Amino acid sequence: MIPFTKAHAYGNDFLYVPAAAVERMASDRLACALCDRHTGIGADGLVLYTVTANGASMTLLNADGSPSEVSGNGVRGLAAILLRNHADVSATTVVSTDAGAKTLTRTAHNGARQTFVASMGAPRDLRRVWTEVDGSPLELIVLNFGNPQCVVLGPLPDLGAFHRMGPALERHELFPARTNVEFAHVERADLVRILIWERGVGPTTSSGTGSCAALIAAVAFGGANRQAQVAAPGGTQRVDWREDGVYLTGDAEILFDGTWISDRTEIAY
Repeated sequence: MIPFTKAHAYGNDFLYVPAAAVERMASDRLACALCDRHTGIGADGLVLYTVTANGASMTLLNADGSPSEVSGNGVRGLAAILLRNHADVSATTVVSTDAGAKTLTRTAHNGARQTFVASMGAPRDLRRVWTEVDGSPLELIVLNFGNPQCVVLGPLPDLGAFHRMGPALERHELFPARTNVEFAHVERADLVRILIWERGVGPTTSSGTGSCAALIAAVAFGGANRQAQVAAPGGTQRVDWREDGVYLTGDAEILFDGTWISDRTEIAY
């Protein structure tokens, strides 16, 4: 039996499992089993975590079992779990990820829903790249934000184009480790609207690192303000690109605790 907590940020949902509870299991197969929306619990990703003196360390796996370095929404959900019984509304916690430590400060606590400002770090290798997708030339904004990001600036594609271009870009030869993809439209200088194709998941309603990447690209090449709202299908987050890094503000909601009782021998070593 595996204890878990499910939480989400704007519909981008994760399962949180203590790492010690599954140390004898293959994490990639476990992620596939638990995240399956028909035969499992259902989620965009699995977070295996260990509580530390000042917060927790975590390992993130996408719904297809592939590893991911970090998730802005994922770390916020873990912070909500760590602080759910903490009386101080402005409590701070630190989540260590494969992309470095992220400090989160809570700004509101309303039942199961909590709001955090997360220090997400700085972008690296920000550049423009021209390539071809579906036989047409396309300009990409490429960067590393703890995980690989590819942003397409301009009018948002229709559903058909989104479902063609998203997977094509995720697995494009430019990205040997695959990439997250955001289509971003600068609606106003203080509002960027996005669609997200997440590496190892597909379409998602929200992405924390994707929101940050979209704002970075929109500031560098699209005329957006360094502080702006980034609106995804699941909701809107605030992104601030400051001198000392990028800060992400948004909610996370704990949905329920449970126990996985299915006896799935294929996920054991």
